[in-house]
Amino acid sequence: MIIERLNRPATAAVDLPAAKLRGRIDFGDDDADLEVMGGAVTREAEDYAQIALLTQTIRVCMSAWPRASIFHLPITPLLDWSSVSVTAGGEAFEDFAVMTGRRPALRLTGPRPAGEIIIDYLAGFGDQPEDIPDDLRHALLDQVAAYYDARGSTDRNALSPHFVRIVGRYRGVRA
Repeated sequence: MIIERLNRPATAAVDLPAAKLRGRIDFGDDDADLEVMGGAVTREAEDYAQIALLTQTIRVCMSAWPRASIFHLPITPLLDWSSVSVTAGGEAFEDFAVMTGRRPALRLTGPRPAGEIIIDYLAGFGDQPEDIPDDLRHALLDQVAAYYDARGSTDRNALSPHFVRIVGRYRGVRA
């Protein structure tokens, strides 16, 4: 299975003024560094929890439909159930139902499709950083502040415990 994020937003999910406020930074000399840190934190959260923070198109390619009749979408949250499209062997496939919720999935309603499967859908909390849930947005800001405070340190791999705990709540269980 190959999972692609087709159009990751160019802007970070971290708002620069909010990051400066959280880090108690009153000057503009480090704005460029904070922007880079915001982008790094955005990608870190998305990869750690397998989520999309801001709206983006996800493409899943599989050589065949899995043995089970239910396929859990690998990147969440599902923004709009009607955005899900499936092609099987190059043909549009419509014998599926979208199961919404915390971990959305596709359930076959007809025969198993044949050939290569491509699933496209929109994932994310919305188009603006304000659309991200408050706890998750706070965790992102906390991690930017931790990166900012640790600049120049040799321990660059440390994630904030708050970041790990809060982002972990959005993580899916993998079998």
